[in-house]
Amino acid sequence: MTYNFLGNKKLLFDQWAPSYDWLFPSIIYQAIHKRLLEYVDLPKQANILDMGCGTGRLLERLATKFPDLRGTGLDLSSNMLRMARLSNHHRPRLIYIEGNAESLPFGEGQFDAVFSTISFLHYLSPQQVLSEVARVLSPGGRFYLVDITTKKETKPQVLPISPRGIRLYSPKQRELLGSSAGLLCLSHYYLLGPVLLTIFAKPPSN
Repeated sequence: MTYNFLGNKKLLFDQWAPSYDWLFPSIIYQAIHKRLLEYVDLPKQANILDMGCGTGRLLERLATKFPDLRGTGLDLSSNMLRMARLSNHHRPRLIYIEGNAESLPFGEGQFDAVFSTISFLHYLSPQQVLSEVARVLSPGGRFYLVDITTKKETKPQVLPISPRGIRLYSPKQRELLGSSAGLLCLSHYYLLGPVLLTIFAKPPSN
């Protein structure tokens, strides 16, 4: 079932890829990225991961603002990644690989920061994704989760607008999911309408 779900998602985004940066949602993403950058704090020569990177627009903006960072974009869609590689203006600092957020192909503590922008709502196993984020974050590293939120507190709000739907989480639900993975919630910021940035941190090692 999970395999079929991922296959359907991959097919959907593969089909969108050639025109994705010209679709209306990409204009919204540009505004979200601009607001997000106001809250990003990275160490010198940071190594970062963008999960669900799509065509790589966020990594391009981060690499421009932080000229000494190294970044990896991860996505299920090979066509999205092809578009990201074609528009990569920051080689070799930015690389793009195909992979699944529920089983990240990286070592423990590899990244100083992880980003997820309007992609967390697609995941069937959010707890597994957050556990993987916590694993690949270095001690003291941060996870920037940007997604549409909901006011429903009892359970995620499921909207049937894509294969198997999308899931929206309230600020409190995000905090609980993060805590279960060992991540501390530092703050919430509304970026654009119901689009909420939640910043998590992995506790420093003793």
